[in-house]
Amino acid sequence: MNNDNTTPSTLNDMITLLESVKTDYNKFYDDGNASAGSRIRKAMQQVKTNAQDVRVHVQATKNSK
Repeated sequence: MNNDNTTPSTLNDMITLLESVKTDYNKFYDDGNASAGSRIRKAMQQVKTNAQDVRVHVQATKNSK
């Protein structure tokens, strides 16, 4: 079994990031704030990267059993 325990913290980081982007999401779609859109895109790229890390970790853990 893989003892690397980064996935739970990565998942929590993703949840925190998504919660923090809610304000920018509303600013972009409700107020048309272009800067908020840039921050959303940056956050979504980080979510994508973190999601891939989780996928790799889950696969490695599965393969080690």
